[in-house]
Amino acid sequence: MSTSLWTPRHPLSRRALLRNAWNGIGSLALTSMLADEAAAAPRELPNPLAPKQPPLPAKAKRCIFVFASGGVSQVDTFDYKPSLAKYAGQRMPELPNVEGEIEAFLRNGATALPSPFEFKPRGDSGRYISTLFENLGELADKMAFVYGVKGESNNHSPATMQINTGSPFQGNPSVGAWVTYGLGSENRNLPGYVVLHDHRGGPVNGPAVWQSGYLPATYQGTPFRPTEPAVLDLDLPPGVDASRNRRELDMMRRLNERHAAARPGRDELDARIAAYELAFRMQTEAAATTDLSDEPESVRKLYGMDNPVTEPFARQCLMARRLVEKDVRFVLLVHGWENGQFSWDHHKELEKLLPARAGEIDKPVAGLLTDLEQRGLLEDTVVVWTSEMGRTPFIQGNPQYPGRNHNQWGMASWFAGAGVKPGATAGGTDEFGLRAAEETLEIKDLHATVLRLLGLDQMALTFLHQGRFKRLTDTGGRVLEEILA
Repeated sequence: MSTSLWTPRHPLSRRALLRNAWNGIGSLALTSMLADEAAAAPRELPNPLAPKQPPLPAKAKRCIFVFASGGVSQVDTFDYKPSLAKYAGQRMPELPNVEGEIEAFLRNGATALPSPFEFKPRGDSGRYISTLFENLGELADKMAFVYGVKGESNNHSPATMQINTGSPFQGNPSVGAWVTYGLGSENRNLPGYVVLHDHRGGPVNGPAVWQSGYLPATYQGTPFRPTEPAVLDLDLPPGVDASRNRRELDMMRRLNERHAAARPGRDELDARIAAYELAFRMQTEAAATTDLSDEPESVRKLYGMDNPVTEPFARQCLMARRLVEKDVRFVLLVHGWENGQFSWDHHKELEKLLPARAGEIDKPVAGLLTDLEQRGLLEDTVVVWTSEMGRTPFIQGNPQYPGRNHNQWGMASWFAGAGVKPGATAGGTDEFGLRAAEETLEIKDLHATVLRLLGLDQMALTFLHQGRFKRLTDTGGRVLEEILA
């Protein structure tokens, strides 16, 4: 009787065993070899700013967003209201569909204030534009105007946040952050989103105006200084050459990659590594882009760099052209320092202060549009001009030195360039320029239009944050088709 507990029914020879198991053994060996190779090779990081094809057809590839900080008076600049002259010095009538502070001012006997500045019809369109903008007026037929835009707040801080981020509350991504998130950038040696603010200081809310909010930090705006050097700390320190700098960066990258590999699913270090690499590449290209010394005298004069009044903003506008020429996706140009006398916030001395601000930007912005067109850049660049609110058509302050109060109901903006229908108009205001005459347009409508001009679908451009898909336009704005070519 056998003592064996198991007798194979089909004994397997050693040769058969190796033949049948070969694929499994080979797979194990291959896996090991690939793992070793992957560990030895540098990890290929995703580029969050890699250019993306826009989902919708569009002519515009880049945007220059000009923000006049402080609340520009529409009835003294781009929204001509001759009817105000009939009511000069008289009590304004109480108007329907007006709420909040404006309604209170009207009930308390607000006095009408016609514009102290002359308006003239400009271009073939005959659009009336204030003589404060003699140079921009020459380009009236190239611009499309939007009138009667309403914001959610009559105060600077939330209004400034809303025009720049779509929300009156802090913590939301700026327009430029959304655009670079949606489209990336075609220049890997410069930031995709650059900020050029007033040489005297930043706007109300400061860097929150160009923040990335809940989007990854890669998409926030990068401020360039108004004077050289435009970007601090790009030059190598004494005793460090490019070769040593590259070796140090490679060592830092390896350490960061090792740290990131142990924490999969987190992209903060990837973004930081990408930022270091961008800074390394910027050492050459940023300096060349922001150095204006090679611009011919004719171009410098076109922007107004030969005049001390216009030179500061002329420098910003010329730098904006050089940036979009290098395929930077979004440039935010800010004029106005917070909400003091060097902003567009004119509660008093309107007749003195408004010409001073208009005189600083009229020629530079006109020069920017002209230069972009001459170089063929206006064919794929859209330029947007706006403020955070408008002003009241009635007096505020001392009648001898009158100003105008905040008005969230009647802001005027304009568009020019790629995809824009020249001379077109969207919206309109009542005979006083106080608020929309018929359809009330909203800031989200402006933002929806900017996105559409760049080929982005406002409803599809989303980011999951705190369990909700967020958008620049929140529940959606109306694309202003009437100003699209």
